[in-house]
Amino acid sequence: MLRTTLRALRHRNFRLFITGQMCSLIGYWMQNIAQSWLLYRLTGSTTLLGVLAFAGSVPILLLAPFAGLWSDRAHLQRLMFFIQILEMLQAAALTALAFSGVIAPWHIVTLSMLLGILVAVELPVRHAFLLELVDSKDDLPNAVAVTSMMANTGRLIGPALAGMMIAWAGEAECFLLNTISYLAVVVTFLMMKVKARAPAAAHASVLQGLNEGLRYAWNFVPIRILLMLLAMTGFLATPYAALMPALTREILHGGAEQMGFLMGAAGLGGVAGTVYLASRRNVRGLVRVIACAIFGAGAALALLSWSHWVWLSLPLLAIIGFGILVTSVSVNMILQTIVDDDKRGRVMSMYTAAFLGVAPFGSLAAGAVADLIGVAPTLTLSGACCAAGALYLARKRPQIREHIRPVYLRLGILSK
Repeated sequence: MLRTTLRALRHRNFRLFITGQMCSLIGYWMQNIAQSWLLYRLTGSTTLLGVLAFAGSVPILLLAPFAGLWSDRAHLQRLMFFIQILEMLQAAALTALAFSGVIAPWHIVTLSMLLGILVAVELPVRHAFLLELVDSKDDLPNAVAVTSMMANTGRLIGPALAGMMIAWAGEAECFLLNTISYLAVVVTFLMMKVKARAPAAAHASVLQGLNEGLRYAWNFVPIRILLMLLAMTGFLATPYAALMPALTREILHGGAEQMGFLMGAAGLGGVAGTVYLASRRNVRGLVRVIACAIFGAGAALALLSWSHWVWLSLPLLAIIGFGILVTSVSVNMILQTIVDDDKRGRVMSMYTAAFLGVAPFGSLAAGAVADLIGVAPTLTLSGACCAAGALYLARKRPQIREHIRPVYLRLGILSK
């Protein structure tokens, strides 16, 4: 069982990549929790929490399509390494401002936007880079699931550590640990020996390349519907994280340590989701899984908004984390399987834009609506809309199956 679940780890380059990214992502989540808590402590504004999430993620929507085109043409290992160095410098700047005592809300928002720009370039490159790390398309869906398992393990550990670190020392120490964590990334990248793919002899213009990718995604029904559902999830479900400081204080009457454990519970649900997906042999039947996952996340989100007990909120957040993660990673696995190799970067940039690029608008809207009607009604409305989206996907399953079946037959995923 374990051998099947972690089969992508038999590739040396992928093992090195996972090791470095695991350290970095724990630090990333520590920084993420600390900066939102610091901003809320300084301002007491849920609207600014939405602005922070918006500033950190909106570059993904704007830049991801161009980054996807770039990743179809670039030397992926060099580009990934350069981005990691710049992200380390961003963390170092945040650390210096926090320790100096001069940090202000605009510093936090501006540096969050800078990190968002770097992530906007990194994510499509990361998705395309996986194929070079595993050297086998058969192991690619498992590599996607294992990478997500690693990311959510970081999401499980990082917030809990951040909560304890904030309570014990302060936010600045969280920023420092994130900066240090990038050293592991640098070392593992230097140890990799990746055989880069041969670049195409000629390229169309930027606009032609983008237009080609967009038409390909829109005309292939499974890609179009799955990206639409993913965008809905990003807009309605993920913004709960931006409201966690307000939910923790106003509804659960807790502090930073409680918020860390609550976010850790969502990370635990995500880890459980990735273990489940990694244990699957292939992508067959994942559309049905996505519909169930979205519905479960929506129902748990609606219930969370009226929970006044931490012991009840913890399992609800685990269900939310499970549902959102299974939805996003399942879509990723399906797309990585069915997309043409020469359009992989562009389609995965659309995946990134649909999920992470749309999320800031959801966070901004959720923050503003929460200031008007309260946190609980806002989350209830979001959860109900997610459940409705799941029912829509269930109706579209026969249409998706009709278009995706020939691809699965060609790849040997289905037998005639």
